[in-house]
Amino acid sequence: MRQDLLQRVDSLVDGTKIRNRSHAFEYLVSSHFKPGVSKALILAGGKGAKMRPLTYELPKAMLPVRGRPILEYTIELLKKNNIREIYIATGHLGDKIKDHFGDGSRFSVKIHYIDEKKDLGTGGALKTALPSLGQDDFVMIWGDVLIDIDLADLIDFHLQDNPIMTIALTSVSDPSEYGSVRIHRELMVDFKEKPRKSADVSHLVTAGVHVLNSKIAKYFPNKSSFMLEQEVLPKLIEEGQIRGYIFDGLWFDVGTADIYQRAIKQWKK
Repeated sequence: MRQDLLQRVDSLVDGTKIRNRSHAFEYLVSSHFKPGVSKALILAGGKGAKMRPLTYELPKAMLPVRGRPILEYTIELLKKNNIREIYIATGHLGDKIKDHFGDGSRFSVKIHYIDEKKDLGTGGALKTALPSLGQDDFVMIWGDVLIDIDLADLIDFHLQDNPIMTIALTSVSDPSEYGSVRIHRELMVDFKEKPRKSADVSHLVTAGVHVLNSKIAKYFPNKSSFMLEQEVLPKLIEEGQIRGYIFDGLWFDVGTADIYQRAIKQWKK
């Protein structure tokens, strides 16, 4: 083999994820032949009540950080990982999103829009979008999240065991405004939405980035509007169908004015 190619193979060896040259070859071959993820769903239909008056004029996903809408960073992250077919669920001021992104060609992606005529909740929005996403696994991201994550590694982590759902997790000092999670090894064993402050509450929280198997459909309730967090996650946890992927990159769930100001000051992208 050419020496320059061997050097590139050896550069993958880090002693942890890739142990040696033989492991590096195995990793490259399996990466080439394994199924990938090519589609994503972004949920951007929320009203952003906690962000008013800013969200009287713009949906949360379009609030600017360093001169660019939050949603633009998400699309850039997806494109970087060869996910170029993107579905955006829009609701409140959804035309602002459509006007900026159009069909996605300006950003070298293909964008489809799913209009929420009423508030469907996180579960209802996913249920509506799922027929368009097909049978392959896909990424789902909250529209108001700024995140620095190795998305390819998250997807690879998910595809190793291919559960119904894999959720990116991060640690915060105060989990009371988030979804607090407990994991045993890699399996999620408990989830509490916005728990009360106490010493025994886990500081691991969901980060708004998921990889999903289309079989999640069988866990949906028979109604159009519902929340994943309340009506689907408990069933998946009970059946051992959620894996937790812990990452340590920058993360902002832009749900309040304070977090938005921190994002403006700290985001480096």
